[in-house]
Amino acid sequence: MSAEASSRPDIVLVDDDDDLRHALRQGLELEDLAVADFKSPGDALLKLSQDFAGAVISDIRMPGMDGMQFMAKVLEIDAAIPVILVTGHGDITLAVDAMREGAYDFIPKPFRVQDLGAVTRRALEKRRLVLENRVLRSELETGSSMAERIVGRSPAIKALREEITVVADTGADVIIFGETGAGKEVVARALHDFSPRAAGNFVALNCAALPPEIFESELFGHEAGAFTGAQKQRIGKLQHADGGTVFLDEIESMPLDLQAKLLRAIEDRTIVRLGSNRQIPLDVRFIAATKSDLDKESASGRFRADLFYRLNVVTLTIPPLRDRREDIPLLFVHLARQARARYRREMPNLTPSLEHQLLDHKWPGNVRELRNIADRWVLGLWNGFSPEGDAGARTLEGPLADRIAVFERTVIEAEIRKSGGRLKDVYEALQISRKGLYDKMRKLGISAGEADG
Repeated sequence: MSAEASSRPDIVLVDDDDDLRHALRQGLELEDLAVADFKSPGDALLKLSQDFAGAVISDIRMPGMDGMQFMAKVLEIDAAIPVILVTGHGDITLAVDAMREGAYDFIPKPFRVQDLGAVTRRALEKRRLVLENRVLRSELETGSSMAERIVGRSPAIKALREEITVVADTGADVIIFGETGAGKEVVARALHDFSPRAAGNFVALNCAALPPEIFESELFGHEAGAFTGAQKQRIGKLQHADGGTVFLDEIESMPLDLQAKLLRAIEDRTIVRLGSNRQIPLDVRFIAATKSDLDKESASGRFRADLFYRLNVVTLTIPPLRDRREDIPLLFVHLARQARARYRREMPNLTPSLEHQLLDHKWPGNVRELRNIADRWVLGLWNGFSPEGDAGARTLEGPLADRIAVFERTVIEAEIRKSGGRLKDVYEALQISRKGLYDKMRKLGISAGEADG
């Protein structure tokens, strides 16, 4: 490492070629960038952490640990650290592969130091926004009290907060009842986070989104060779939640034959993987969510009555937004603050006219609908409700390309939030290739880290 390198450098530079490394360091320092340079990738890794506020520049061809292996280890520390690869002429294909694996950019030799500096400055700005957004999200979303999670001042919401506080410590299985968009997963996460199981995994499974043919494998796991295509052992969602909480959303959609197997797992607290006879102990709290009346569903034969009674130790009911209108302004501002942190936009003032519109709306989509309007409002895309009661969107002024970019960014970030940052789910939901998603994210300045939480 160079003498007098900054304790908090802008750039961690790695290259085994002493002359090139020193020349790059001097050139970047002339660009007013603080550089810590290393001959060994292993030494450079010691300088990195999730709080690292800079970017990494690395050669690809190095003895021992090459640039691709080094990048993989950097992204294990924090997948949002920008890694810029310096490539030789014959490494372009390799560099493109690296982009697919998470590299921020690559720059082929020969190049001007000014060009490398320009790429690095863009990477540093992106990293700054990622870290700043993490701090803001932590302040906004990781509340230390129940009131910061379950927002509202209505008697119904106050009662719900008290019920969650009491039930969280018990470990009892829970059914959460609420309309679409009412916030069932928010309540489930609060039950987990304020319980002794908080250090364990919270595993959410949408029963309506899984094809029946893979449901059992997803839930219980399978052994290698259990069925065609099962090439290796897979840990199921229930086992992954061991020591924590499993959240079964839209449980009314679960096939009846699987309901019987789930009932056995709940009663025995054991599972058996597909293709195996071995029982695996399970330490899991079950939280189920539904928008249907499971009592009526079980009476009609569409849901197993024994599973309903086994899960129904405690029932928490989330009131629809239309029944707690006094909460709407407070909740809207809370959601708008979250949108401000995500989109890096100023939040307009809540006017009396806007508040009147919000209070007068019927809210068929509940809190989810309110969140969407808060997002559009912060983005400057909302122009009130249409005569039919739908939220209108104002078309941005300016070139068509700019309008499309705003739309694409909004859609991609929404899918990233929905998937919890799992980019495979995002490009499958948007029906584009992995490279296509990465290219758009890079072009629009989006990172999975910016949309966590």
